[in-house]
Amino acid sequence: MSGPRGLLVLRAGALTTVQDRGRPGYAHLGVPRSGALDAGAHALANRLVGNPVDAATLETTLDGVALRALAPVTVAVTGAPCAVRASGRPVAWGEPVWLPGGAELEVGRAESGLRSYVAVRGGFGVPAVLGSRATDLLSGLGPPVLAAGTLLPLGPAGRDPARGADGAGAGAGAAGAGSGGAAGSELVLALRLGPRADWFTAESIARLWRSGYRVSALSNRIGLRTEAGPPLRRARGGELPSEGMVLGAVQVPPDGLPVVFLADHPVTGGYPVIGVIPEGPPLDAAAQARPGTGVRFVRTGRN
Repeated sequence: MSGPRGLLVLRAGALTTVQDRGRPGYAHLGVPRSGALDAGAHALANRLVGNPVDAATLETTLDGVALRALAPVTVAVTGAPCAVRASGRPVAWGEPVWLPGGAELEVGRAESGLRSYVAVRGGFGVPAVLGSRATDLLSGLGPPVLAAGTLLPLGPAGRDPARGADGAGAGAGAAGAGSGGAAGSELVLALRLGPRADWFTAESIARLWRSGYRVSALSNRIGLRTEAGPPLRRARGGELPSEGMVLGAVQVPPDGLPVVFLADHPVTGGYPVIGVIPEGPPLDAAAQARPGTGVRFVRTGRN
């Protein structure tokens, strides 16, 4: 069976969206950054199928997705480890897999972590908005959340061949394919203090380093919310005018429990930011942390 190049959504899962590296540079227009929460897993999935790093992938949440290939295509699944099947047959996770036309790809429930990434050779060719194909749940920009029956067009395949699946040698090593997918019992986040650490008592900041929190079930693509730890007490009262927000900012609302802003975070906020978590593996791991996972903040930088 063969048809136009594309993938048909058979089962959308709890929350599956199209993501790329987002649309940075538009905060002055009130447009959030968005993009893949686990940037490392997104990039690896694209490398496995020979795509540039900014090609669009699918980001699934917890229970995966099911797709039908309308024509032969090469795919790869990374991020949260999960069972992957092609027309009912087990195939590799973290490796490029060739699907004939008509084959059904089933990305199963995450065995650990939360989010898996599905890359297809050529990327998903949905229309770009402000230079990005990312779905932004906060602003509503980008393609809608996937639903059963959605037809996803594919972009043209690039010159780099997919490793191991279409003539580029045997097998691509998938070491590190999870990129934070195998979340442990504790999430350790390096925190650089500032810009509003002076809004909190020295005792609260000292307690922050020696205390633990848990990931709240209220967490989402906007932010990782914490619970079950000591509230951070302010050293001063009053209101803070809205200020610009960045990826990884740790904001403290009135309940005193830190919130780590992720890809769909707002561009401004009115609660003090006690510090910022630098981009990289720690934020990728935060994207994979399930509710109930322990959270510990450790100090980094000179502040």
